[in-house]
Amino acid sequence: MVSQLGEGPTALALRGPASVIGVGSSGGRHGDGRTASSHVSSRSRRYNRSHAGGTSFIPQNEFPLFSHSGDVEIIVRVPSGHENRYLLHRHTLTRCSGFFEASTSIEWSRARDVPATPPPGTAGAIKAGGGSQDGAAGVELARIDGRDRGSADGANPTSMAVTAFKKRWRYELDTGAVDNDVPMLIQKEEISPSTSTRLPPTTTSSIFGGSVANSSSSRHHHSKSSSHSFFRSVANLSLSANHAPALPPPTQAEQDLLRDYDNLFRIMYNYAPCLDSINIADAYVQCKTLLTLADQYDALAVVGPRVDHHLLQFQSRLWKQIAKYPISYLRLGYLARSKIIFQEALIHVVGQWPAGERSIRSALPESVLDLIEDKVDELEETVSRIESRLFRLTLTNRAGERVSPSTNYLDWLAVSLFRQWLADNTTPPPSPIIPDRHHRNGAHNGVRPRGGSSSSSGSTSAANGHLPSHSNRPPPPIPPVATLGRTYRLLGASPSSRDEKGYLTHDECKRFLKLTPDFYGRDNLRRFEKRVEELKAIAREVVRPLMGSGLELHHIEGGGAASVGLGYLTCTRGGERDLPWGGGYD
Repeated sequence: MVSQLGEGPTALALRGPASVIGVGSSGGRHGDGRTASSHVSSRSRRYNRSHAGGTSFIPQNEFPLFSHSGDVEIIVRVPSGHENRYLLHRHTLTRCSGFFEASTSIEWSRARDVPATPPPGTAGAIKAGGGSQDGAAGVELARIDGRDRGSADGANPTSMAVTAFKKRWRYELDTGAVDNDVPMLIQKEEISPSTSTRLPPTTTSSIFGGSVANSSSSRHHHSKSSSHSFFRSVANLSLSANHAPALPPPTQAEQDLLRDYDNLFRIMYNYAPCLDSINIADAYVQCKTLLTLADQYDALAVVGPRVDHHLLQFQSRLWKQIAKYPISYLRLGYLARSKIIFQEALIHVVGQWPAGERSIRSALPESVLDLIEDKVDELEETVSRIESRLFRLTLTNRAGERVSPSTNYLDWLAVSLFRQWLADNTTPPPSPIIPDRHHRNGAHNGVRPRGGSSSSSGSTSAANGHLPSHSNRPPPPIPPVATLGRTYRLLGASPSSRDEKGYLTHDECKRFLKLTPDFYGRDNLRRFEKRVEELKAIAREVVRPLMGSGLELHHIEGGGAASVGLGYLTCTRGGERDLPWGGGYD
């Protein structure tokens, strides 16, 4: 039993559960000498009590408010007034975030000492059939009547107040002065009144959340005032709940900000983040902003695997989105340290290079750019080697000799047609010729340049160390790999000669052979198409190394790149050593 406030109808008393107090039907005595019958009679004079603020209310000690063990208070408040409040643990935050590890260190810490909250179930438990047998409980529970029943020397009851302190850190979100400022958590020195339990030295904590003055001479007055203040506080809570000013609805940006911070702390405590699992476009935006926030607080090592796991659940829809937006997913895969997403996007980026080069340079570090350029160089080297083999393809006669115009003119025409098609489809169009300014002015005025003819002029210029204008013309540019993808995919495909999607079809062969009327005929056309097909079969084997694909998209679709409409090469391969973050988190 807890001692009552005083006599009369305004006296308040607290009673624990029957199993703790131990009031039996046999009317056994309590530790203070009163019988069960007197206890029941005293209960009949009590008012109906509210549990709000009483000892029956035990604050929860779970995410997001660890009321008993938390030591880092975080307030995420947006300009509209909406906020999320967290009371978390320093050891968890510092293990997951380099920002919290640095800001709570000795050099940067602004922690305050606050009274430690006793764990639930240890404050003043009274054993059944006896008095206050737990000395620690009698110290932790504040006496409402201001008297120490267990001390004979009349010691000051304030000496039994909680004296254990712990450090408390407080962070608030600073949204910045202008719209372009990045919101950031700022460490504050002061402690919020709603969370601080610091009490004045001359007061002790009350079970209703108020304070009791150290005055044993005005017992009745104190009991009456405490009772009135308690019911007044309950009334004020009701009024404030009913008449609280309504906050304006948060904007979409504010909702996203609150969601990202909540997901960040949820992941730190091993809770699943609240991300869209139906619309992959919305899921990408949410994962991108979450990863950006995690990068801001140096927590990518914890947040990245969660984002990777969530996006991989979309399977085929994810691979199709990566094919549409490879640069965006390349950056997301890099931030999330996702090997599968990063390599899938890397294959698309290398195949289409230099498309999107400017965006990649501005959004990704140099290590990723170096990796892309290395893969592009490897692909160009492979393409160059295969291209040289294609131009050396030829046919042989029955004696094993290479065909030539003198040995087999019809077969030589087939080789010539194949090489001409290959040159037209692997060489960019020639740049327009710009005449020399001196030559243009001279021709315009009708005056021949000094030094005689144009040939002698060119010789004189060369002798003087100046090349003629046509020698200063830059060499033709090398076609990018992206423009060669369609050509090599045609070479690597196996359509029939009459297929509209193939190359060197029946109509093309017929049109070419008609240019030589002496050789045009049904038999010669059939032989000519047969020899062209032999060249196409040899070329198909030559370009086979370029037809491979490391895309997950092709495994799901059950076909090559042509089946999903990709016109570039996707044969880029990567391993653990190629990952710019060193092969993963481990």
